[in-house]
Amino acid sequence: MSESVTDTRNTDAHYFPMDRDSRCPFAPPEETRQLREANPVSRVKIWDGSTPWLVTGHAEQKALLSDPRISVDESLPGFPHWNEGMAANVKMRPKSVFNSDGAEHTRFRRMMTRAFTFKRVTALRPHVQQTTDELLDAMLAGPKPADLVAAVALPLPSLVICQMLGVPYENHDFFQENAVKSVDRYATPEDNMQAFGAMFMFMHELVQEKMSNPTDDVLSDFARQAKDGEIDAAEAAQMGLGMLIAGHETSANMIALGTLALLENPEQLAIFRDSDDEAVLANAVEEMMRYLGIIHNGQRRIATEDIEISGQKISAGDGVIMELSSSNWDPAAFPEPAKLDLRRTASHHTGFGFGPHQCIGQQLARVELQIFYSTIFRRIPTLAAARPIEDIEFKSDRLAYGVYELPVTW
Repeated sequence: MSESVTDTRNTDAHYFPMDRDSRCPFAPPEETRQLREANPVSRVKIWDGSTPWLVTGHAEQKALLSDPRISVDESLPGFPHWNEGMAANVKMRPKSVFNSDGAEHTRFRRMMTRAFTFKRVTALRPHVQQTTDELLDAMLAGPKPADLVAAVALPLPSLVICQMLGVPYENHDFFQENAVKSVDRYATPEDNMQAFGAMFMFMHELVQEKMSNPTDDVLSDFARQAKDGEIDAAEAAQMGLGMLIAGHETSANMIALGTLALLENPEQLAIFRDSDDEAVLANAVEEMMRYLGIIHNGQRRIATEDIEISGQKISAGDGVIMELSSSNWDPAAFPEPAKLDLRRTASHHTGFGFGPHQCIGQQLARVELQIFYSTIFRRIPTLAAARPIEDIEFKSDRLAYGVYELPVTW
């Protein structure tokens, strides 16, 4: 830990992450908004007693997320890990696009972006539409009320990313169970190690199989690169595992939480239901990303050199947390941020991050959300929540915010 962190530790610092107010479950925590107003770069305290910087301002986040002096190298002393499990098991995780910088990161990212070219994602649209319709067909044929999370929100992105990667979908329960353990705020080092180890070994064996018997999928592309010596099998497995977890966890939460937000704002829901303009639908999804801010526990970073910003000195070795949800409610960037307005221009949000480490799969996520939101409200115009919003249980203990269940009727 850097000397500056030790010297400036403040026992009165706000504890992070903060809980959202159940009376306004779509808003960032009030404390993060208060910190942003006082200074968008402020100290907070996290689980291990350290006091990294919390960045809550939109402009400040974009400046730091594009600054090469801010690193994602989780092995550096002072890195503000998500929980004890993540800190204890750093050495288990091979280098990948998620924890490397500079030329090394560029090399990994170039390999992964081949999977998400505009042409490849566009070609997936019919599959996403068909999968959405089939899941809705099954839900409509079943009993009422139905849980939208189990019926559609979880399986839709899982089915899409499994087909894209070449991972058998019948293993989705195994991955879902272990992915949840790995991102639980209260996961022990043993929980984290067991969950990661199980998923990694499965993916590593699948990579090795595809090195011998490739098929037409992304994991086979990674396996081919491993066979050619560009990366090793462990790195290929880590890239595939990162894509699998990220490819379903965030989209699943956006689908369910977004549906609830739209049901609470019927005049905005009508835009998805009634518009056939692809540009309007695409713009509306950007506002949904801004408004919901599901990555509510911050993107974790560490400073490798001294940085002056917002009147503060972030010293080399200081941990830095980018609190995306509060920055997307920054009135300096988004007037009347508490208002869900699907007509507003919100493409400058940071829901997918920003800079060299922004989400690789963001175009796929956009396609999934555009198709889902427009399809469900057109097909089920009488869709309604089967439980009052105050009785919905929200996820405050996970890396991504959302709802555990969303009972719906029609």
